[in-house]
Amino acid sequence: MPHSPGDEGVLLHLIEASHTAALEQLPGLIADHAARLGMTDVALFAVDIRETVLRQITGHGLDAAGGGDEVKVDGTLPGRAYQRADLLAEAARDGRGRRRWWAPVTDGVERLGVLRADVEAGDDDSARHLLRHLASVAALLLLSKRSFSDSFARLVRTDQMNVAAEMQWNLMPPPAFAGNDITIGGLVAPAYEVGGDAFDYAIAGRSAYMTVFDAMGHDIRAGITANLAMAACRNARRQGASLTETSQAVEDMLARHLGTSRYVTGILAELDLDSGQLTWVNRGHPLPLLVRGRRRVMELKCSPAGPMGTDLGLPITQCNDRLEPGDRLLLYTDGIVEARDAHGQEFGRDRFVDWIIRHHSDQQTLHETLRRLMQAVLGHHAGRLDDDATVLLAEWRVGHQHELTP
Repeated sequence: MPHSPGDEGVLLHLIEASHTAALEQLPGLIADHAARLGMTDVALFAVDIRETVLRQITGHGLDAAGGGDEVKVDGTLPGRAYQRADLLAEAARDGRGRRRWWAPVTDGVERLGVLRADVEAGDDDSARHLLRHLASVAALLLLSKRSFSDSFARLVRTDQMNVAAEMQWNLMPPPAFAGNDITIGGLVAPAYEVGGDAFDYAIAGRSAYMTVFDAMGHDIRAGITANLAMAACRNARRQGASLTETSQAVEDMLARHLGTSRYVTGILAELDLDSGQLTWVNRGHPLPLLVRGRRRVMELKCSPAGPMGTDLGLPITQCNDRLEPGDRLLLYTDGIVEARDAHGQEFGRDRFVDWIIRHHSDQQTLHETLRRLMQAVLGHHAGRLDDDATVLLAEWRVGHQHELTP
């Protein structure tokens, strides 16, 4: 499958043809253009919200009943390609010697799914080259359509979602980002019944902002409280407020509209991407963890102010720490460590720390580490949590920008 200069033209034509296409038309468009590159039996799969299955986007239906295939993320070759963010091939599938390839569909480090394609066996380097390009284009097309597609929302859900979770998933940024010398990943569980947990991150120049909120309760009111807190936080931050001023703005907004009956704990942090200087504020929340050298975990210290919305009038302390290249910063809510098994035993902070160290040492990607962590927490609690569990993990990769993406 030799590479030719005309291959890029085919992909550019695919992009042009997609501008007026709906999500349901993407599989046909991609397959038609891939055929011009010598690929057959091409299919696009999207991962579900909990990252447990890969579901084919067929264009024939609005959900999994649309006739497409479904494969598990764990224990399958497509799933391994997704987990490792790497191209994997099966043995020749017919007498003509065609091989089936599975390519990760990613936007930077955000893993969207996988692409399947059969290509002529022989020149694996050329096959990899074209498949990476086709998968990259497929990722951009999928991103351009999913935000307004109910078909996509239905496809990536394996259970019914409550209204609070509907709000939270529309509120939070994508679960993964890479750029400006940092990778960031965030996850929330339970995916379909989340109440008052939320995470946020943003980049402005050479600063990265990271926030985790935990609103009181586990109901629609908790979701409304978290939404209001997040909007107030973003509004203040985008007007140039300091972390102290931002947390006070959240406090004032909640008190003004909800009284003191609803409150939010949280960590608000800013990382200078040039120096590694971490500035942060603790509003009655579990303390951040810092993973250093793949073997050492430190709990950062900062005097807490009261939860936002309680109007306790406690002083807000802005704390400072210095990160080293390769450090991972971990923000989380108490639902992670307080998840209990059938015998009432908590997952616990020590187990949480030990888990992070062991899986960090395995050199999994940051986002695969998070996926497996949430599986471990859910497995400890027999798949159903009593409280929301949220984690935001950031790695400062200054000097290693080329290693940020798979």
